[in-house]
Amino acid sequence: MEPNTGVQGYYAESAERLGRVYESVSFEAVHEALLDLLPDPPARVLDIGAGTGRDAAALARRGFGVDAVEPVAELRRVAERLHPDSGVSWRAGALPEIPGVRGPYDVVLLSAVWMHLRPEERPVAMRRLAGLLAPGGILLVTLRRGEPPVDRRMYDIPPEEVAGHAAEAGLKLLRIVDEGADRLGRDAVRWNSVALQLG
Repeated sequence: MEPNTGVQGYYAESAERLGRVYESVSFEAVHEALLDLLPDPPARVLDIGAGTGRDAAALARRGFGVDAVEPVAELRRVAERLHPDSGVSWRAGALPEIPGVRGPYDVVLLSAVWMHLRPEERPVAMRRLAGLLAPGGILLVTLRRGEPPVDRRMYDIPPEEVAGHAAEAGLKLLRIVDEGADRLGRDAVRWNSVALQLG
């Protein structure tokens, strides 16, 4: 089964525009409430659903070894163009299986990804993510909240649900953050972040 059918088409058609939008806000601004949880470089990081590469490239600049997985070829092309010589390893792949990706990783980041997964995919994806983490490794998930848009598959998933799937997969909850207003200025959108740890 092709993962995220009905999602990838939107991002493929919008790749250039999204490159401008996503890159207009810094990694540090978006993930400010989670930065203190990052281990010291050169820890190994996996960015799943890396989009235009903003976060992956920023983590690489901080000295981390970064693998970036993105299912949409158009977004990967934008990422490689915007962040040449970043040292990031770019590859195709999507949850829940992300075949061919092998841990262990010290950090796994899912920024604005989890809300595209169908309900039945979420426990499978969480077990896969737990299996990619090193002992003590950190999983960081950001969730878009509010009424989902009609132009692609998306769900309004509460952070408590994510924490529940995580507990079933052997991860403990470190933090739930109410990020508040959308940094791109969308009135009906707000964000939560969830930080989890293996072991």
